[in-house]
Amino acid sequence: MLSRFKPTWMIENIYSISPEFLLDNNINCVLTDLDNTLVPWNSKAGSDELRNWLVSIKKYGIKVIVVSNNSHRRIQEAVKDYELPFVPRAMKPLSIGIRHAIKAFHLKKKNTVMIGDQLMTDVVSANNCGVRSILVKPLVRTDAWNTTINRGFEKIVWNMLIKKYPDLHWK
Repeated sequence: MLSRFKPTWMIENIYSISPEFLLDNNINCVLTDLDNTLVPWNSKAGSDELRNWLVSIKKYGIKVIVVSNNSHRRIQEAVKDYELPFVPRAMKPLSIGIRHAIKAFHLKKKNTVMIGDQLMTDVVSANNCGVRSILVKPLVRTDAWNTTINRGFEKIVWNMLIKKYPDLHWK
C-alpha cells in the first residue's frame, strides 16, 4: 500500500527537469500540476523561468499539459501567456484527470509523466493511473488552506516512505 505514495523520481523543482532527462526516459509528454509546481499557489501568472523551461521542453517536441484540481478560470488565468492545454477539476488523487488527458490528447502512459509537489494528490493519482511521477519541492513554503491539511498527512506518509525506501532522495 505504501508504494502508492512512492514517486518514480524526486527532483528539486520542475525547472531542473531537462528535456534530455525526459527523452532519455522515453517521455514525450509532461502532465503537470499547477499550484506550487509551475507557479506559486498565490500567483496569477508564471515567471521568466517558467517561460524559458517551456521553450526548452517544447523545442524537443515534448508536450506539456496542466492537470490540476483548480477551476478552469484559475488555470486559464495562470497559463494564458504560455498557450498550455489543461484539464481542470482533475479530482486528484483519483486518476480521472490523468485518464482524461491521456484519452483527450491521445497519449501513451508509458511515454507520459506526472509532475507535482504533493505525494497525496499528484503522485498517488499518477500511480493509480499507471503513469510515472516526478515529485518536486513546492515553489513557495506556504499553501492554500486545503493543501495545508494534505501536508500534515504527507509528513506522516513521508516518514514511512523513508523507512521503507531508504534510497529515496532529491536529485
